[in-house]
Amino acid sequence: MAGGSGSEDMFDSIVMADERFRGDGYREGFERGTRRGLQDGRRHGASHGAKLSTEISFYYGFAITWKCLLHQNADAKSRKRVKALEALLGLIQNSPHDDPHSAKLQEDMDKLRAKFRQVCSMLSIPTDFKDYIKTSGGTSF
Repeated sequence: MAGGSGSEDMFDSIVMADERFRGDGYREGFERGTRRGLQDGRRHGASHGAKLSTEISFYYGFAITWKCLLHQNADAKSRKRVKALEALLGLIQNSPHDDPHSAKLQEDMDKLRAKFRQVCSMLSIPTDFKDYIKTSGGTSF
């Protein structure tokens, strides 16, 4: 009987090896997938954060430039335009851009884009943000 018990243990270890290897493979795959998912998520978040930052920075520079250009004019139309530009600057400065988890971020961006379109309409200039951003394919930085 003692010999039968040893062969059963050997048989069990062979059968259980498949289960053990499957479990080990699952855990290893899960760990690799988790690491890869975090890396991909960081890369995706950085990319979209950079795009959002570029857009907001453009709006800010746009508003400051036009405000300086229109500041010298004293007519009612220019004052109205300057007021709209100041409202755009106010939206930019009061939005929580440093908190990517903010529930208001999308809402604030929608308001910002709408105000930008309104200002562009008042200034009679195109409103497509992509037209203003021209990137060079050969730029090394």
